[in-house]
Amino acid sequence: MTDIMYCMKDSVIFGSIKAILIPAIAIVSFAHFMVEMFGQIIPNIIWSFFKEAGFVIVLVATLIFALMWFWHSVPHGRPKNYTIIMYDVFGQESPIDGLRTEFEVHDVAWSFMKQYKKSNALYNFALVSDHPKSDKKTILRYI
Repeated sequence: MTDIMYCMKDSVIFGSIKAILIPAIAIVSFAHFMVEMFGQIIPNIIWSFFKEAGFVIVLVATLIFALMWFWHSVPHGRPKNYTIIMYDVFGQESPIDGLRTEFEVHDVAWSFMKQYKKSNALYNFALVSDHPKSDKKTILRYI
């Protein structure tokens, strides 16, 4: 058995295989390490970061949207008084005697305007306010 091993050591074939086999094993193991690192380890780290970052981005966007919505929905300058303006069938302003037209509360003005529309069907009514931040009158409701 020793003679066979000795013959194999001195053989040209096994000597050249060693020279090729050792660098080949090193290259394959390094390639496997790189495939594992770039194929699984780094993407898993980056993916978990972007999952968390994505959650944070969605959460921040939702909070910004909610704050803007609440800011927009809160009245910032409520009108102090409301006026009802009557329009005839031709679209011209035409006051009707005996009707109350000045109000301080929106709901009361709207209620009166609906009652006026029932009793005067040929007229149209506009609920108008003087908004503090506007030079013009603002029509809030029109029936």
